[in-house]
Amino acid sequence: MPSPASADHNRPRPLTGPLIFLLATACGLSVANVYYAAPMLDEIACDLGVAPAVAGTCVAATQVGYGLGLIGIVPLGDLVAPGRLVLVQGLVAAGALVGAGLSSAWLWLLASLFLVGLSSVIVQTLVACAAGWARPAERGRVVGQVTGGVVIGILCARIVAGAVTDMIGWRAVYLASASLTAIMALTLAPLLPPGRRDAIRLSYPALVFSTLALYRTDPVLRRRGVLAFLIFAMFNVLWTPFVLPLGAAPFSLSHTEIGLFGLAGVAGALGAGRAGIWADRGHARRTTVLCFVLALVAWSLIAALPCSLWFLIAGVLLLDFAIQAIHVTSQSLILATSSEARTRLVGAYMVLYSLGSAFGAFAATLAYADGGWTGVCLLGAGLGLAGLTLACLER
Repeated sequence: MPSPASADHNRPRPLTGPLIFLLATACGLSVANVYYAAPMLDEIACDLGVAPAVAGTCVAATQVGYGLGLIGIVPLGDLVAPGRLVLVQGLVAAGALVGAGLSSAWLWLLASLFLVGLSSVIVQTLVACAAGWARPAERGRVVGQVTGGVVIGILCARIVAGAVTDMIGWRAVYLASASLTAIMALTLAPLLPPGRRDAIRLSYPALVFSTLALYRTDPVLRRRGVLAFLIFAMFNVLWTPFVLPLGAAPFSLSHTEIGLFGLAGVAGALGAGRAGIWADRGHARRTTVLCFVLALVAWSLIAALPCSLWFLIAGVLLLDFAIQAIHVTSQSLILATSSEARTRLVGAYMVLYSLGSAFGAFAATLAYADGGWTGVCLLGAGLGLAGLTLACLER
């Protein structure tokens, strides 16, 4: 029988507001590492002497690493103490970021960014940890606040990368992020709760296969995973070709000016934090339906781009609010289904998120080439309509 002192040692500290803020900040810093490259592609291509068309492969390398991490690393969160896992992932990410910032050859950069993506799945470890740490009655609120850092990190990555690159070059982005990531890992790891005494006992291959099996055994994961595919496809349908109409006449905005539109997205994501509270109160389905309706309204505003930048700003704010609110609601529902497989559930859910993001980026490129901005908006609205239909059918 454990002594009272041992029991106190293994009992996690209370999940306070500052700790939630620290978790959200860590999520934002980690996910931003995956998205820094996109606004810097022209500078990277010029510096390393590769064709601009080839430069996009560094984004792909990061995303491939991230996708493999969701399947191969995230499930370890149900076996390994979160503090230890966060420390190792954070330090590996910091080292890979240093490698990216110092790279002198294209293959060196690709290998470094692959490792950056692989280790940036620390986000899913932290979300699952926060969900298990929170009391059941406040789980949705906590998940909403922590995942708010994810969307804000994605949007701010574009702004920060563009501004820093303009001032002191693209390498500084990765080197500065390496320092912040290392500090984050060293600060956060000792604060996380210890591993559960009832942690599952599976071999690593069995753990990975059990993650894939969740798609078959968990109906909430299946339904909400499909919605994740649709909402993050919408997200990338908006942001992938976003620079093209704004950089051309009659607007002719600079990259820095275009990046500032991300602030509207940040405001929307921050506003969606209350979605977790609505989920805690049993309004998950109603919230989801309402947010898909808001997404359709947002696309109608975004489609007015040739006429008004103000409509575009309002549409971006509304769409990012809707996407984040659905995302928070979905994760709250999924994480409530099992206490033993929380990290694997998050990983399985995020695989569909990643597939949706990739589909959205690819489809948006084709839609813009064939139908311009109108084609992009029709594609986004179609995805929103599909999501609304599924949400209305959900029980």
